[in-house]
Amino acid sequence: MTELLAVGVSHKTAPVEVRERLALTDARAVEFVRDLHGVPEIREVVALSTCNRTELYLVVDDPVEAESTVLGMLARQANIQPTALAPAIYSHRNCEAARHLYRVSAGLESMIVGEDQIQGQVRRAYDAALERETTGPLTNHLFKAALATGKRVRTETAIGAGHVSLPAVSAMLVREVFSEIAGRRVVIVGTGETSELAARAVADGGAELIFVATRRRDRAVSLAQRFDAHSVTFDELPETLIAADVVISATSSPHLLIEVEALQEVQIQRDLRPLLIIDLAVPRDVEADCARVEGVSLFDVDDLEAVVARNRRVRRSEARKADGIVEEEIQHFATWLGSLEVMPTLAALRSQASDIIAQVLAENEGRWESASEQDLERVQAVARAIVNRLLHHPTLRIKELRDDRVHARMALVQELFGLNVDDGAALREAPVAPEDLAAIRRLPERRGASATDRDAAADRTR
Repeated sequence: MTELLAVGVSHKTAPVEVRERLALTDARAVEFVRDLHGVPEIREVVALSTCNRTELYLVVDDPVEAESTVLGMLARQANIQPTALAPAIYSHRNCEAARHLYRVSAGLESMIVGEDQIQGQVRRAYDAALERETTGPLTNHLFKAALATGKRVRTETAIGAGHVSLPAVSAMLVREVFSEIAGRRVVIVGTGETSELAARAVADGGAELIFVATRRRDRAVSLAQRFDAHSVTFDELPETLIAADVVISATSSPHLLIEVEALQEVQIQRDLRPLLIIDLAVPRDVEADCARVEGVSLFDVDDLEAVVARNRRVRRSEARKADGIVEEEIQHFATWLGSLEVMPTLAALRSQASDIIAQVLAENEGRWESASEQDLERVQAVARAIVNRLLHHPTLRIKELRDDRVHARMALVQELFGLNVDDGAALREAPVAPEDLAAIRRLPERRGASATDRDAAADRTR
């Protein structure tokens, strides 16, 4: 039987030093997902990689074998021994995997509970998988349902009240260090979504902004115009830092952008004035040893946890409401998943029963030399009636199953009766939703995107 499998790491299981080595940039994700999709036991793949998590949602034939394969591939790409990585990895199957994604989409698994950026990140992960043609009926249904659940949570609860996100927490941190934001010169390194949100958060407090383009100069110029700010090239970063009070870096660069030796030289030219650096990138943009440079205060995404903790108490009651919504929605998924598994099992059970009837009658054919054609028909009818009555109540009970243990129960039925089930048949017959068709029709347009658009996507932060 095919199963849904989720494998990943997050800020709850691994420090940033591990997460940044597992992070999948756009370029890395394309190759990694392609390699995963080429594994025989893996049928569907969606990869979700943000500053706080790297997760893979898969439809697999053998979950044990697939989990081992994924662990090995993650370990190789991170250059970590599988035995060292294993304690940080979590895995969920079927409804538990769906429940986890629902919670992620709803913001319940985020460092800042209720933050709204994750909804867009889940959607982009799904869109990317559609474009790479690595999704299928199960992951299509899963991600549409998870996104709908996230939207419902934000509509029916106040879990996102105040729009507290990592960029917003960054602004709070600037206020704590400098007492106020107004008049502070803030250098924003990167031009993606997180950088823009961080810029908006500090600009609302009256900061003076300078955007540093790591790849696309035109995007930096556009943001600078929008915020009545300035923009510079990456080559001008050292000079720009001399006059800065705050640096907020949030790029998708796989390499360090600010290293300790260069920062030491900058600080000498600054006369060791205080410099606050907030690194929102995973992998990190700023070398960890920069925290030891005199006058420098360096915070990465894990360091923001202390600031985030203050906001958790306010959201706990709303999180409980959100939990209830997730559980309601997961029951719908369990019912849908169960229908995919119940009908093939019942069909296989009925087919096996018919085969047994035919086999037993054939084996005893020589014993009924004097039986008429009508007598043989009666024997066949009696045999079918016995089987139908024997299977009647089990069939009814199986059809009534609605909880998230359907998969395990069907696996047990199949094992007990030795059934050969074509579980893929139900998936192949599952209807494709209009949203999926629309997304598939847009694939040629996406593949034909200009180089400029691809650069913009590469520069997008997580």
